[in-house]
Parts: sequence; structure tokens; C-alpha cells
Amino acid sequence: MKATITTKNKTIEVNLSQPIDLSIPLTNTDKNPIAWYLEKPVIAPVRFGDWVGKVSEGSSATNFNNIYFNPHGHGTHTECLGHITKEFYSINQSLQHFFFLAEVISVSPEIQGEDSVITKLQIEKALKGKTPEAIIIRTLPNELEKQSMKYSNTNPPYLQEAAALFIREIGIQHLLIDLPSVDKEHDEGKLMAHKAFWNVTDVTNLNPDARISATITELIFVANEVTDGSYLLNLQIAAFENDASPSKPILYAILNSD
Repeated sequence: MKATITTKNKTIEVNLSQPIDLSIPLTNTDKNPIAWYLEKPVIAPVRFGDWVGKVSEGSSATNFNNIYFNPHGHGTHTECLGHITKEFYSINQSLQHFFFLAEVISVSPEIQGEDSVITKLQIEKALKGKTPEAIIIRTLPNELEKQSMKYSNTNPPYLQEAAALFIREIGIQHLLIDLPSVDKEHDEGKLMAHKAFWNVTDVTNLNPDARISATITELIFVANEVTDGSYLLNLQIAAFENDASPSKPILYAILNSD
């Protein structure tokens, strides 16, 4: 099914029957990715005495599960600046539009001492002068193991503060990356890339020009079959009144544009 959509003063045509899912499914198995020193998610039927909310166990006509998980550590999630501020901000209130022109880029993080870092120069070169509404960063090598990686205490690659600042300065509102965080795993709470992207200078007293409607999406997976270039992004979240929500970013290839 083809659709014509106008966004950012451009009219584009996409095929809605060919979605490209960037999310990693949440499971209660060892296949689930894990970050931030957590155990795997728990998905289990409700139990009341002898009653079990599971059809296969015979005591219920429905499957009735509880799910215990952390959006930041258990899979693809989208967060707002409430992730780092003293005052509460909700992703459900911050993200009010859901379709954006997006650019997929691939970068090989540079080795700097014991770290692997995505630099401003790499982002700038990969964008080639484009200023999309959203940027989707795929790190190389792009192995399938990313979908079940146990990231805790592995010092994953991260985004240089200057790179996050550059992304903000060229007007990109939505940053998506296939890593557990845009910042270094152990950084003494500095969170420099988060702060640079959201333009937060004081987490206890939010500055007036902080970017409340901007979002960061982490732990995506961009398959190798997806080529670098321009797409339509549908950024789907659950309606959680929380700083972050599990999310399902969907890309659509652009068939033509005006």
C-alpha cells in the first residue's frame, strides 16, 4: 500500500506494506539483550492460589501474564530529557509527533585509548550535508549478536560529546543508535552526550532552551540489508508516563520525493 506523506516541507511516497523494524523483541530468555547490570526480563503468569493465568495449565481461559522489565536495560527504548533531570518529564508528553524524515548512517567507532568513540567528524562526513529530523546510527561491525548482547561491564562504544553537540546544532531532533547508551558506561555520571544533545546545562534547574521534545532511542538493530540513506521514520512508543518507554522504530524506504 503506497502512501504520500508531507513532512518537513517535503512530499514523499512510501510503501506502507514494506516496514523495516529496528526494534529488538523483549523476551524472558537468554536471547534478550541486557545492559546496566540487570538480569533478564520476567514474563510469568499471574497466580492466585491454585489459579494460574495460563491456558496450557488448565486453570484459565486466557493467558494473563505479568511482565517485569526495565526499558533502559532490556531492549529498544526511547527516552526524553526526563532521563537526566531532577524535575519529572515524561516521554509520553514530550513526544507528540511520530513521523520524521530520517537518515541512516554507518560508522566504525574510533579507538581512543581503551574506548571506542563515535566522533563529530565521522557523523559530519556520513551525513554529507544533510540535516534530517532524525539520525539513525549503525555501528560497524554490525553483527547479529547485538540483538542478544550482554553489555554490562563491557565498555561499549559511545558518542563523543562534540558529536552529540553537532547533531543538536544542525537541528536533528531524534537520535537513534544501536548501543545501550550514547554515553560511556562508566563516566562518573557526567552524561556529556545526553546533556549536549538535549542542551541541558543544569539537571536540577532546567534551562529555558533545553530540548524537551527531542528524543534519544537506544538499543536498536539495523540489519545489514538496510542501506545507508534517507527514510521515513515512524517512532512508536507505549503510553508510559515515565522518562522512557519501550519503543518500535519503523523505517519506510522513500520511493520518490518532490
